[in-house]
Amino acid sequence: MAIREVLKMGDPRLLAPALPVEDFASPELAQLIVDMHDTMRALNGAGLAAPQIGVGLQVVIFEVAANPRYPDAESVPYTVLINPLLTPLSDELEDGWEGCLSVPGMRGLVPRHTALRYQGFDAAGQPVDRSVSAFHARVVQHEVDHLHGVLYPMRIRDLRYFGFTDTLFPGQNLQDD
Repeated sequence: MAIREVLKMGDPRLLAPALPVEDFASPELAQLIVDMHDTMRALNGAGLAAPQIGVGLQVVIFEVAANPRYPDAESVPYTVLINPLLTPLSDELEDGWEGCLSVPGMRGLVPRHTALRYQGFDAAGQPVDRSVSAFHARVVQHEVDHLHGVLYPMRIRDLRYFGFTDTLFPGQNLQDD
């Protein structure tokens, strides 16, 4: 088990665009995915992008099971998504509260597309093609943003809705995503 350090906002590596994966059979890619999985689980995250652990490749993972932090959210299956392409299925945007392992202790109200199609590849290089909505769509957009050097605070429209989690949501004991 390899739990990697998660880079924090301010580290310039989080702002660099990630490169596409070219060799799906490499042992380095397999180890990266294991490390990302172990890190996400150890930190109780909903997702993790390779740039968050200092690896500039287009790899994200995400999963949300029944979770007291998201009592109204549907489950999101464990997914490894490599070289993703997102296509909005609607122009409709919805604001929702987000946190991030790279922005610890904070939350912000972020607009996201309510429905999208995501395409890419799984860990074995097999195609992934899903159309999703609601919370699933939000999670995917958040993680894929990391591959473009975008952290969720960059998407906040009104900074009155950005702050420390314990101040915004007193007594709720929310963790970073």
